[in-house]
Amino acid sequence: MNLKSERLKLKEVTWNDLGNIHSLHSIWEVEEFNTIGIPDNIGVTKEIIRPVVEDLQSKKRKFYGWSIILKKENTFIGMAGMTLSNDKFKMGEIYYKLLPEYWGKGYATETAKTLIHFGFDFLELHRVEAGVATENIRSVKVLEKAGMTREGIRRKILPIRGKWVDNYHYAIVEDDPCP
Repeated sequence: MNLKSERLKLKEVTWNDLGNIHSLHSIWEVEEFNTIGIPDNIGVTKEIIRPVVEDLQSKKRKFYGWSIILKKENTFIGMAGMTLSNDKFKMGEIYYKLLPEYWGKGYATETAKTLIHFGFDFLELHRVEAGVATENIRSVKVLEKAGMTREGIRRKILPIRGKWVDNYHYAIVEDDPCP
């Protein structure tokens, strides 16, 4: 399930993407607010993406993962994903990560909007969610520009570099205006 937006291609992650994803996960600025942390080696990254790659063949998928590619240059700039809840709740949780040299250019917002539209239009979800560390101001702005609403705070829920940090909870539902 490959996706497209105005400037981006979101190509489903395969084992061929392992090197690019490992390089992305190995950048401190990218992982600053991530609970996974910087992987010790490429084998750790392989285990991180294993559920996404193995779920490609499932009839009833729970995990989606994409490499984010600039259309014009055909260049890898990051990754994104969505994890689905069970059928009853019709929810998906999104995430995205970009190489720092592509921050501040609207690519993360474009990615988030693309994932939201995929969730509503293709997967027929009722709700798309995202969590973000409260100090991750850049990502807070992305989620708000993508039309998501801050619903609350989850106190000391994220284990990041040996410290428990707070998390804002964002969501958009199918009948909200979708930018």
